[in-house]
Amino acid sequence: MKKSQFILLVAITIGFVTKNFSQHTRYSIKNGFAIGGGVTQFDIITDNFQTQNGDGWMGHMSATVDIPNKWYNVSYGMQLSENTFTVNGLNNSLTSGADPTLASSFSPIEYKVFAAQVVFLWHAKPFRAPYFTIDFGPMLQYNSDLDLSNKTQEDQLIADFENVAAKDFEDLNNVNFNGVIGATLGFEFIKVKAQYIYGFTNILGALNDATFNETLNKKFEGNQSMFALTGLITF
Repeated sequence: MKKSQFILLVAITIGFVTKNFSQHTRYSIKNGFAIGGGVTQFDIITDNFQTQNGDGWMGHMSATVDIPNKWYNVSYGMQLSENTFTVNGLNNSLTSGADPTLASSFSPIEYKVFAAQVVFLWHAKPFRAPYFTIDFGPMLQYNSDLDLSNKTQEDQLIADFENVAAKDFEDLNNVNFNGVIGATLGFEFIKVKAQYIYGFTNILGALNDATFNETLNKKFEGNQSMFALTGLITF
């Protein structure tokens, strides 16, 4: 996905986020804003081929609603990330007479994935305080196709398939629905958030219509798995 699209989504989100204080008939509701960033680990869980999770980065912004006399708070916002993971590939030096089961024949192929995630979360307050919460909720994601981290690996073969080059192995479903669970810990102005994000939809579904699959006739199924650790400044 073009980076300009990410910037546009960020601008739209900021336009809807404000900081204010409103009164309820029984208690005050405090609205705020949080911004931060951190690191990710990303993988695709699938039986079709072998993968290994990779590192990435994430930017986070959200509007928060602190409801003092309730057992929960709520927030909505956006996360932008660049993630990596590897697919098992064959060494370019592998000859037709070599044994493909040998570990020395394999070489990881790293891909990048850009993602914009819109999320709505409930924040349960087990101690009736906003400084530690258990977070959960739905997430809508728009992600790019796969992009090789190292362009010199374009002609390297994917280990689990015959005659499928790394450059042809790139299609992903671009719109996916995820579930989020995690926790937030910190003080009023600075917090640390840990999230586990699981994809409920088949992110590999687009590979079923790829040109190389016309002869392989494989059924590709896979679910996104992401762990994110971010630091937040709240206003």
